[in-house]
Amino acid sequence: MSGDGAPTRDGATVVKGTAGYAEAADLLAIQYEAVTFGEVHCDVLTLIPAEPGRILDVGAGTGRDAAALVALGHRVVAVEPTAELRVHGQRIHEGSAIDWVDDVLPDLTLRHHGGQFEAVFATAVWMHLNAEERCRAMARIATLLVPGGRFFVNLRHGPVPDGRLMFDVSAAETVELGGMYGLRAIHCSDRPDLHGRSSVWWSCLVLQMAGVDIAFD
Repeated sequence: MSGDGAPTRDGATVVKGTAGYAEAADLLAIQYEAVTFGEVHCDVLTLIPAEPGRILDVGAGTGRDAAALVALGHRVVAVEPTAELRVHGQRIHEGSAIDWVDDVLPDLTLRHHGGQFEAVFATAVWMHLNAEERCRAMARIATLLVPGGRFFVNLRHGPVPDGRLMFDVSAAETVELGGMYGLRAIHCSDRPDLHGRSSVWWSCLVLQMAGVDIAFD
């Protein structure tokens, strides 16, 4: 999500890419949890690391994906800049060993979570970044992946909901940008929207960091 923000009346900073999410958090929590991790990522499940490792979930929302990855044995850092969604996530997945973090792309400081990850997920996040931010974000993701690590990206296409900030980002552009930072595409597919919105569709990408492959299913 976009890292540039504007101060609110109470002095807090609102990240541009999160616009509209706090106000809709109650409804979004229901929507996010109405579909499963397996349904959202059905095309790439075999590309997820087979052995337990560190995974970063950027823009984790209510933690649906993070909880599923923890259940598979991974250690998951869930980054979510919208406090209202984090609260829902911590409630819904209270028993899950998710490590919640308030942070945001493109800089993604992760001050207390150093080191690299076997995989990074960015589901319905990348289209909130403008062109300059996407370059910075891809450079940052590249530093966070171990050699052979994988970046899972879900891109939303279609009309932008009222009050949201989104950009028209293609799969081809994302693949090309990843190549500039040592990531190559190993999967690219499209799928319809799981909530039945006929005007919305998704691109599912997996980009792999250069280096020795790690164990995958």
